[in-house]
Amino acid sequence: MTHFNELFGTRRIMVILRGMSPERTVELATVAWDAGVELLEVPIGKPEQVASLAAAVAAGAERGKLVGAGTVISSDQVRSAAQAGARYTVAPGFDATVAVASRAAGMPHLPGVATATEIQQALAVGCDWVKAFPATSLGSAWFRAIGGPFPDLRLVATGGVSVTTAPEYLAAGARVVALGSALSDPAQVNGLTALVAQYDSQAG
Repeated sequence: MTHFNELFGTRRIMVILRGMSPERTVELATVAWDAGVELLEVPIGKPEQVASLAAAVAAGAERGKLVGAGTVISSDQVRSAAQAGARYTVAPGFDATVAVASRAAGMPHLPGVATATEIQQALAVGCDWVKAFPATSLGSAWFRAIGGPFPDLRLVATGGVSVTTAPEYLAAGARVVALGSALSDPAQVNGLTALVAQYDSQAG
């Protein structure tokens, strides 16, 4: 199984494409890839969304891009993600059973956390990358504070983060920021391209 360190590399910008048809998902995934985005998540919280994940995986394979499955909160969804070709799974919360099942299927798991207790639980089952969710409710100060007791933790800021506010979370210690609406507004696409160019090139 490939670790997030290798899957994500120095990339710092992720795009989430939720609740769209397979055709629309591929269309916006292409916009994201053209903007320089390498990290893409397609949530599969509903059974009908698996088709959109599979379509994004197929389109990504043609361009050498990897796609992850989001809103994976059960072992059944882990199996669906694996069958669709996802390379990693993401969840809004922490569930050790899901984390173990995902790793057993060859996909690293990114659990959602919002407290130090949840972080400790995630670390205990080998998840050293976690999703801080919802990021805007936690606030950028939370990222600065949590880095004290957990200096080696890799945080992905998710939930309400925009092209405009992404730099704030990156500066506060987020390793990656996930943008869920950046492509729904054409005016933000240029900003997304600039964001990727700035932060992905600086990441180390």
